[in-house]
Amino acid sequence: MTILTVRHLTSYRYRRPVTFGEHRLMFRPRDSHDLRLVDTALAISPRAQVRWLHDVFSNSIAIASFEEPAEELRFESRIVIDHFGLEDPDFGIEPYAQTYPFSYSSDEIPDLGRTVERHYPDPDRAVDAWAKAFVQEADGIGPVGTFDLLLRMNAAIHERFDYRRRYGLGTQTPIETLEHGGGSCRDYALFMMEAARALGFAARFVSGYLYDPALDQAGAASRIQGAGDTHAWVQVYLPGAGWVEFDPTNGKAGGANLIRVAVARDPSQAMPLQGTYYGGPDDYLEMTVEVEVRRGPPGDPVPGQLALSLLEAG
Repeated sequence: MTILTVRHLTSYRYRRPVTFGEHRLMFRPRDSHDLRLVDTALAISPRAQVRWLHDVFSNSIAIASFEEPAEELRFESRIVIDHFGLEDPDFGIEPYAQTYPFSYSSDEIPDLGRTVERHYPDPDRAVDAWAKAFVQEADGIGPVGTFDLLLRMNAAIHERFDYRRRYGLGTQTPIETLEHGGGSCRDYALFMMEAARALGFAARFVSGYLYDPALDQAGAASRIQGAGDTHAWVQVYLPGAGWVEFDPTNGKAGGANLIRVAVARDPSQAMPLQGTYYGGPDDYLEMTVEVEVRRGPPGDPVPGQLALSLLEAG
């Protein structure tokens, strides 16, 4: 078990005071057997009213409503978790699913629903061909191991594509990621999700944070791509093992460094923060995002005009 503290600050600056519509926040992690929420706090400026809900995927959502105009909009979240992710977990895949292809059981199919379906056009079957090449590589050698197949796909994205931090809105389509030969973590996650679906796997998108132990040392450089920012990866459903984490940005499987906040069938449903403002087109100046994930309990409490205990408010 590892105690981790995550600080996430997002700020928007405007040329003059503007008014704000509702903002939707996905900052609170999903409690599970591998992650336990210990404490969390949220500071919002200007002052806001906050209400809570669960979306269709049971993600915890905060809706912030504003009355005051301001030149700066600021959200600062701090969470403390007990993290139980394993470095090299033993996935107990059911015998019938240990080799590819296999079929999900009639009990699982209705609940897996649209996570098996392709969501993005692939008119020339380029993503399809990319995924099926990993099956063809093993043709004639013997049975294709299911987990090994997914590991090789995961590693190929990490090794063959160029990782680029990208702060623009939205996510590249899988075709765009393939044509550009790279993208951000969310682009990688969507690409692997659609590639896995092309082979008949149920897959879903995950957003959250990434812990890099190297950053616990003052002045140390990160050894993991995507650290120091929000992160995205993919889960693939394997009978007997359940939803298994694959991080194509780093070519890793399992949840040793991953802090899961939201799961969804599409990236658009797992945005950490979204909302609107009312003003002129030239009023918006910039957005800045700071994310810090450290081992150990927090230091000073989160400052701000509004501080909520999310454990109590939720």
